Amino acid sequence: MSKVQFKSEQKTEREFVNTLRKNVSDYFKTNHISTKANAAMVFKTVVMVLVYILPFVLLLTVPMPALAALGLCIVMGIGIAGVGMSVMHDACHGAYSRKHWVNDILGGSLYLLGSNVLNWKIQHNVLHHTYTNIAGLDEDIAAKGPIRLAMETPVKKHHKFQFIFAFVFYGMMTIAKLINDFLNLFKYNKKGLVREQHGDLRSEFIKMALRKLVYLAVIFGLPLWLTDFKWYQVLVGFIVMHWVASMILSFVFQLAHVVEGAEQPFEESENYSNWHVHQLRTTSDFARHNKLLGWYVGGLNFQIEHHLFPNICHIHYNKIAPIVQKTALEYGFPYNLKPSFGSAFSSHIKMLKELGVH
Repeated sequence: MSKVQFKSEQKTEREFVNTLRKNVSDYFKTNHISTKANAAMVFKTVVMVLVYILPFVLLLTVPMPALAALGLCIVMGIGIAGVGMSVMHDACHGAYSRKHWVNDILGGSLYLLGSNVLNWKIQHNVLHHTYTNIAGLDEDIAAKGPIRLAMETPVKKHHKFQFIFAFVFYGMMTIAKLINDFLNLFKYNKKGLVREQHGDLRSEFIKMALRKLVYLAVIFGLPLWLTDFKWYQVLVGFIVMHWVASMILSFVFQLAHVVEGAEQPFEESENYSNWHVHQLRTTSDFARHNKLLGWYVGGLNFQIEHHLFPNICHIHYNKIAPIVQKTALEYGFPYNLKPSFGSAFSSHIKMLKELGVH
């Protein structure tokens, strides 16, 4: 699909990779712990799923005013994002368990959100993790509607104000996927990516269509059948739920890659370093000491560690982050860290402004 190749011609880069792997491996061996989920992770999984499911059950079984129902829709949106970041994400990376069937079941939680696992694995595991922040290959920095996220894409007049209207379009991400999943499936199939994932276009299309119909039948049909809410009230609740989830997911992912210090090489470049060093140069951590934030976002504020070790469950990132940082700095490689959520958010806004004019 691409001619991009990551090289390890420099001795320092090769030594860094070997030392980093050893240091992280030693941490798990010394402490006699698995790299996969532990009891704390299982507890978090239950909590996140309940935050999504329980409000929906209450909506269906307890008569309430529309304003109260809207509040529960907001909670469901928080739950959707939580399940996606803290459960599905690890499972689809194979980081939750050593048992494939456990990862498959928990990764399938994405279907509860109206999206599709195969598409997600191609877009995220393959394209984003392999070609992080490379314009033209990493779809995470592809244009989001009228939002420009990559230096290599053309600047238009409206981009000057994207730091303002980005909030609106970020909130459309998960709703857009309901339709875009079909378009992307055909696009990925044309590039041979569906076949690489051992998929077949026809069967994947049928399965996706059926899953989405079931999702819509449940999320729309049950409230219309079991409650007194009007169709337009259910629709507003659905949109609010997805807007909340999309805003959370969009900003958490953008704060790791579209911030100051995160490089954006382009596809035609021949100056690609070792893949691990590339991850250091294109990725950022933020708010590492904010325990509540880190718990909710599934360790995605430790994106450097996640990109270097995607097969390690995020529950361990806060422990291996100092090891990764120390090793990187010892070898003279960058370690992009924003100390707080606010500083990362501010850095992203600055990047949106810069991308809007340059």
